Amino acid sequence: MRTLPLLPAALVAVLALSATATACGDGGGARGTLPLQDFSGPWSVESLTVDGKTLAAPAAARLSVERGKGNEAEATGNYGCNGFTAAVVFDSAAAITVSPGVHTETACPDLPFETAFARLFTGRLTVERSPEKITLKAPDGNAIALSSKPPAPAAPLVATQWTVDSLIAGESAASVPADAAGRARFTLAADGTASGSLGCNRFNATAAVEGNRLTFGPLTTTRMACEGGPGEVERALTELFGSGPLDWRIQGDTLTLTAPGPARALTAKAASAVE
Repeated sequence: MRTLPLLPAALVAVLALSATATACGDGGGARGTLPLQDFSGPWSVESLTVDGKTLAAPAAARLSVERGKGNEAEATGNYGCNGFTAAVVFDSAAAITVSPGVHTETACPDLPFETAFARLFTGRLTVERSPEKITLKAPDGNAIALSSKPPAPAAPLVATQWTVDSLIAGESAASVPADAAGRARFTLAADGTASGSLGCNRFNATAAVEGNRLTFGPLTTTRMACEGGPGEVERALTELFGSGPLDWRIQGDTLTLTAPGPARALTAKAASAVE
């Protein structure tokens, strides 16, 4: 999937809203019945099956389908980071045909899942149902597992320990180096301060939250020499935190902080609530 500079969070939110869709008519089912009438409303994506391997879905991955006119429908959702739309036709009592529509093009840390989801949710898919689950299967046996259970609620921005797990620069997204994994973490406190580790040195700063903007004040840090992966992560975070107001977004247990100007961002996972 080609990536472009980060788009406004509002666009992703708009694309991720449920659109109306449905399936009517006999469409290969019993006369006078609605094929797949229980495949509607919001669904969480649990996982993908690709070439025999299971890819766990990020918390933001979802799909929404609701009834419309005839056998034609429209779906909206989120690949895990980018929002999308698609046209859906209920062409039998147990199959749909999906034609992808528009999608956002944010640089995302989990591109393998995004790319696999986008490739799977297209063409003719058979639908297997159970009371709380839907499985969409492609002709090659690959599949999308959906659940009607809502995803876990988003972690709060404040009073959560965030552990940095990836850095985004331009069109490139990469996990933190192995020797720095789990070392860069920070917490925003209710009193307007931030503290934690940049990967090597500890830091303290003020932190002002206004809407979806987060602004760090000057960092006060310890003075240890930092080399290798921890030093690399520390330099990236110091530059990001000092670059002015950052856009913040939380999806499930993942926080994304994005700097203004050329695409620079980090993602961090919620570790534990701070008492």
